[in-house]
Amino acid sequence: MSFKSNVVIVTGASSGIGAATAVQFAKEGASLVIVGRNEARLKDIAAKCAAVGSAPLVVRADVSNDDDARRIISETIKKFGKLDVLINNAGVLEYGTILNGKILKSYDKNISINLRAVIHMTMLAAPYLVKTKGNIVNVSSVLGQFHIMPMVNAYATSKAGLDHFTRGSAKELAASGVRVNAVSPGPVETNMLMTFESSEDTQEVNTPLGRVSQPAEVADLILFMASDKAKAITGSVFLADNGVILG
Repeated sequence: MSFKSNVVIVTGASSGIGAATAVQFAKEGASLVIVGRNEARLKDIAAKCAAVGSAPLVVRADVSNDDDARRIISETIKKFGKLDVLINNAGVLEYGTILNGKILKSYDKNISINLRAVIHMTMLAAPYLVKTKGNIVNVSSVLGQFHIMPMVNAYATSKAGLDHFTRGSAKELAASGVRVNAVSPGPVETNMLMTFESSEDTQEVNTPLGRVSQPAEVADLILFMASDKAKAITGSVFLADNGVILG
């Protein structure tokens, strides 16, 4: 799956799925833009990308900040002159329930990053993706389709919204030759999962396959969805959850 001559933005690239995805794109020859809030970790991932491909453009930014979002796109176009693929991976998991009084705080945080920022990035990137007949891959979650506990209510709501936005934007952009899809992981060995497992309000993570995924596994699926091998696929939400949705 060569991405030579392709310009690819990966948000949330400083760790976990985003970091693994950036490295995989670098291996496949992409011209990369990696985005995140932690500058030190971004530099580390940039070095890993450069070791297997070309050095990426590093943009320290918060996708939920409108000015930062605009800067991500403008710096990409200034550097590379075009955009072929947008990977909306940046996300957050903020807990809160109705009865503990934290549901609104949880909702505002989850929605601002997991959904609103994706909508904004999509809007900003779309004119350039139309020119290249490019595509978007959104990183969602199995929790957008399967609810497990009250503490993640707002997070699950944000991901359900993301799945539906993926379908809606795919329908709008199809006429312009732009594909939009989502990848929905279950448990993945990342810092987010470690935080989840350490919370006293959550339950033990179990899957029917008796395993959790590695970030590189999800990255492989993301690259497939962004490649010409998936040229007939748009508006789809692909699960990679080790069977979690089976209950």
